[in-house]
Amino acid sequence: QVQLVESGGGLVQPGGSLRLSCAASGISVSLSNMGWYRQAPGKERELVAALTRLSSTNYADSVKGRFTISRDNAKNTVYLQMNVLKAEDTAVYYCNGDYWGQRYWGQGTQVTVSS
Repeated sequence: QVQLVESGGGLVQPGGSLRLSCAASGISVSLSNMGWYRQAPGKERELVAALTRLSSTNYADSVKGRFTISRDNAKNTVYLQMNVLKAEDTAVYYCNGDYWGQRYWGQGTQVTVSS
């Protein structure tokens, strides 16, 4: 059974930082294409950052230079380091794993950026 469990969300002031974690079981993050998505109220879910199994990365224009996706193969975990957070980054953040065409989602973690 595949599980992706996100953690690390919370309330942060504008300009602050958070690191989200996605602990995987049932699939290997090193053999999967992993991604972080987010969904704000009233908006569609959007891709924030992606990390392929070949270690290439891709970021939404809105987060380039502020967010970094990475993985720890030994911990089978993917991270999203978020710096210089803005109010518009407020959303539920979801981890996604694509293992040879099979897609899996975590339950999401809330990130709220507010003073």
